Amino acid sequence: MNLAVERRGGALVVRVHEARIDAAVAVAFKEAMRGATAGAEPRVVLDLADVGFLDSSGLGAVVSVMKHLGAGRRLELAALTPAVEKVFRLTRMDRVFVIHPAVPDAAALRHAG
Repeated sequence: MNLAVERRGGALVVRVHEARIDAAVAVAFKEAMRGATAGAEPRVVLDLADVGFLDSSGLGAVVSVMKHLGAGRRLELAALTPAVEKVFRLTRMDRVFVIHPAVPDAAALRHAG
């Protein structure tokens, strides 16, 4: 699982450099995210700009990451491709997650929350 991690404006931004988050990679995604977010800032922004496909296993993996972060931290999503955004919208998970059209810049991350 190819992730890029950056601390920005008091948040941890994790970019997924994979075309798909599906049943074949869901377990690897969860494990990589758990490692990347261990001891992370209160806000974690998951940048999904490179992900063109997400199935129910991938959606479950994202939800699992959110639950793993616990009550004191928040998982936000950013830069969803149309196909991935549709999955979140159809499952109404767009009401559970804060979804940004693009990854917020450092100033926006510092002042939002």
